[in-house]
Amino acid sequence: FLTVATGIAGVADLQKIGRVAGKAMIYFLVFSTLALVVGLVVSNVVQPGAGMHINPATLDATKVATYAEKAHDTNIVGFLMNVIPDTITGAFAKGDILQVLFFSVLFGVALAMVGDRGRPVVDFLQALTTPIFRLVAILMKAAPIGAFGAMAFTIGKYGIGSIANLAMLIGTFYLTALLFVLVVLGAVARYNGFSILALIRYIKEELLLVLGTSSSEAALPGLMAKMERAGCNRSVVGLVVPTGYSFNLDGTNIYMTLAALFIAQATDTPLTFGDQILLLAVAMLSSKG
Repeated sequence: FLTVATGIAGVADLQKIGRVAGKAMIYFLVFSTLALVVGLVVSNVVQPGAGMHINPATLDATKVATYAEKAHDTNIVGFLMNVIPDTITGAFAKGDILQVLFFSVLFGVALAMVGDRGRPVVDFLQALTTPIFRLVAILMKAAPIGAFGAMAFTIGKYGIGSIANLAMLIGTFYLTALLFVLVVLGAVARYNGFSILALIRYIKEELLLVLGTSSSEAALPGLMAKMERAGCNRSVVGLVVPTGYSFNLDGTNIYMTLAALFIAQATDTPLTFGDQILLLAVAMLSSKG
């Protein structure tokens, strides 16, 4: 909220914000969809779940009942209506990124429109950003310990075999994600005049933090600060980076379709080409936010 609102408020030309947002959304939709397609293709080729022959009747359906019900009720109208929060505090309390982003954009635009009269509010929000980012940094230093504890508990209770069956899936995912970054995003970087490897080296601390915490949100403050130090406009960073966290989850999208087909293969559930296209359409909608 702080970075988006202050970033937009600092731009006098709101048309510029509109152009940046429009270009960003087109990019996000194209490449997030491409990531979903890549996950489908790789899963069909590698078939990481083949040969497991798990009987679906032996699985506890109650574990995913909530998610299944939510997915069943999801439609385009409901998705769009859910972007609008019932209350401002409710969006923050529920941690709904899309709702927070929606309010942040509106609030930032309102601050930009009132001009100098909104300057005290902008100054306050900018001052508040620094301690908030520092607080996140403090909390994230302990996050890898929590991730280690969770993995140790799982292995200790269920044995090393509990993760061995997933090794093929995880290995396939990481290899696919690596190729997506180097080939697809590498081509985008080259087109825009910089090296993807140089960018990776520049944000390596944030990437390691994501790897250790299994959460990309942990790296958001540091990533935004580095983008600004690299010369990116504060308003562009404040709008594009948080929005990308909701609309451009390429890694998540690759895993989403990859894991869906992994489960189908593991349970010997046949999926026709039409079924996979439907899966792709549902994933395109559900992956946003």
